This record gives sequence, structure tokens and C-alpha cells, in this order.
Amino acid sequence: MPALDNGIVVTMSDIAIRVENLSKQYRIGGQQAGYKTIRESLTEAVGAPFRRLSSVVRGQSSAVSNETIWALKDVSFQVKPGEVVGIIGRNGAGKTTLLKILSRITEPTEGQAEIHGRVGSLLEVGTGFHPELTGRENIYLNGAILGMKRAEIERKFDEIVAFAEIEKFIDTPVKHYSSGMYVRLAFAVAAHLEPEILLVDEVLAVGDAAFQEKCLRHIRSLKDLGITVLFVSHNLHAVQSLCPRVILLNDGQILLDGPANEVVPHYYRLVIQTTAQLLGDKPRSLKDRASHDKPAWITDVIFIRNGQEVTNRVTTGDRLSVKISYYARQNIELVAFTCGFYGQDGSFRSGYSTTMDSLKIPPIEGAGEVIIDFPEFTLSPGIYEVSVSIADDMGLSAIDWLQRQFILIVEPGVRILGDFYIPTQCIINSKNKRGQ
Repeated sequence: MPALDNGIVVTMSDIAIRVENLSKQYRIGGQQAGYKTIRESLTEAVGAPFRRLSSVVRGQSSAVSNETIWALKDVSFQVKPGEVVGIIGRNGAGKTTLLKILSRITEPTEGQAEIHGRVGSLLEVGTGFHPELTGRENIYLNGAILGMKRAEIERKFDEIVAFAEIEKFIDTPVKHYSSGMYVRLAFAVAAHLEPEILLVDEVLAVGDAAFQEKCLRHIRSLKDLGITVLFVSHNLHAVQSLCPRVILLNDGQILLDGPANEVVPHYYRLVIQTTAQLLGDKPRSLKDRASHDKPAWITDVIFIRNGQEVTNRVTTGDRLSVKISYYARQNIELVAFTCGFYGQDGSFRSGYSTTMDSLKIPPIEGAGEVIIDFPEFTLSPGIYEVSVSIADDMGLSAIDWLQRQFILIVEPGVRILGDFYIPTQCIINSKNKRGQ
């Protein structure tokens, strides 16, 4: 079947989505327009020919920039009906552009996509809503755009409003909604109007934890009903729990397409490699750090992998030893040593203090060292900033504290779901009663 003008083909097939050599080129440097009222949109449309004519008379060019960029290049894949496929990649990889093309929001430059089924889309907050219209009006507008009859929308209306939790504001223009209200309503409309294919882009980036969990539960219920889902998210734990198959995009091209437990670790490595190059992956040098206003200070910190290799690159599940060297100018009793791990967003992820095990550190004086040993390092892959300190024996008052001054790179090792790897052992105790 020939492609429609926008490059999208709708066809009957045992394939829900077929993308062939899809490419999208953008001209960069142009200004992006914000939302306009209906009156402003109509006024701009009427005046546009006159503005272009005026530019020609004055000898001005309407072109802003001749520089172009390929947001997508030769992307091809197929999705079967009922599949839930995750799409991951760094910012600018082409994820949102792909979903916009499949949603008919933008047209491809080259290639085509075949779609079988009614599509419901939840892209970035605000897509498909007009800010001047109320929540009620936007529900009906979106339903009409999706090709639904009014009776069908009315049948689902109360369920949509209840899911979005905006009953009091349903007749308020959405321009007055908070970002959380906006995304709740957008998700409710897209997910409850009975799409056969649902395209979801970063729905978990906005909203509180309770709403995020509600979204995940609803997507799981759609999965059980056999609805095809393309799920774009930076929340890799959600991707792994929802999507058996994952597509990794990088620089507008498919880098990997396969099982989630193979593709997600590859993405971790890609992100870690890129971030490490930006941050520098060598531990900070603490030479000449003598202090004249402290009774003791840290002179060196090194990371040891599996008891042998001095490195700041370890694998989840490895044995990690953090050796803290110190110098005390006087005899100090009742001390503790601490080590904390922080994400790149500054959030505390895990840590250890000798006070946790009620360890009594012998009095320190002069040069010495303490080794904090993690027999199986449990943090998931990522790049962490590390803090170490010498503190009082309660761990409350720091004698010397190096706050987030070291980089630890944790690469994928054992397969994990969530923020931690938990060492486990499965004991199967079954009795075969047959023949007894």
C-alpha cells in the first residue's frame, strides 16, 4: 500500500507497527514557538502571507539557518500486536522524534511506518491539549482526534476524570493546571480511550510516586489485555519490569534491539563511558593535605576491587574495599570512620559507618589506615560520588570530612532489578507424593 502524505501507512497485518528506513531531518537554529490562544493562532495564520511578502520587499530572507541535523537515520523495526517494547537512549537519541512520527504529529523526511490499530499517545506534557480549553473540553477534543464517537467518550469520561484526580478542576482551563494535574489528565485520556496501540513518552518524569505507580499498574493491565505499547523512559527499572524487549537508540540510530536483560546493561555501559569521560574517572589526589586546625585528617583514599586491583571501576557484585589513610597529630580516642555513596543527582544511595556494627576503633595517633570492606558491593550500575570521614564514635560530628570528592564507577555485572543487588539463595523443598 502506498504511503500517505505524511509517510504513515495504516494497513491490516499481523504486525502492529512496521518501521522501515525511517529518517527525520531538522533545521536547527530556528526559534521554537510557545503555546498561543485560539485567537492568536488564527491571527498569525491570516497575517503570515503578508509578513512573508514584507520580508521579500525589504530584501530579508525568511531562512533562519541552513544547518541541519538527523534526529533519526535509517531506523527499521517491527512490533507485533500485544508486544510491550521499551525504547531507551540518552537525551537527543531520537526517542521522542520517533514517537511523534508514529503519532502523526510530525512527518518523516525519509522512509515510512505502517500502523495497524487506533493509536493513543502520551508524549511530552501538553501535546494534544489546548491551554485555553477546560479539562472537560480537552477530553472530548482528544477523543475526537483519536477518531472516537462522542458516546464512546462519554462512556469513559467518569473513569478518566477519576483516574486523573481532577474532579474539582474539570471545568477549569488547563492553562491553570499544575504540571502534575496536566500529566495526570493527559495520561488518563491516552490510556482510557481504548487504544489498540499506546505510545508513552516519559510519563514517569512528572507526578508523585503514587501517581507513577498508578501509571505502571495501568500499563501492566493494558499489557494483560493485549494492547501494544511503546514505552519511552529513562527509568530503567520501570523499563525492565514492563518490557520484555527493549530498543536502544543512539544518535538517531538503533544500536541494539533485543531482550531487556541484554539491552539495558549495554545502555548502562554507554552512559557510564560517556559520563566518565566528562567527569574524569581518576580518584582525587590528596597529596599535601596537612591540616593545622584539625587533630586528624584523611591523607589518602583508594578503592580495591576483589582484594587485588586498585581502581575506581568495579562491577555490581564485586568485593569492594575502601582504604582510608589518615594522620592524627595527637592521641584521639572514640572515633568512627564512614563511607557514603551518592548518585549524580546528589541523592544519598547507601553508606557505612563503623558505628553501625558498634565497632570500637582503637585510639589513633600518627599515620594509620582503616579498610571498609564490602564483600558483595550491591549498588546498581552507575557513577557515584563518594564521601569519607573521620568522626566521633557516634558518627555525628566530623573531625575530617571529604564530601563527595571521589568518583566510583559501577559497571553492569549480575542481573538486577531495582536500585540494589541483593545476594540471595533459593532453597527448593518439594516432595513428590506420587508412589508414596
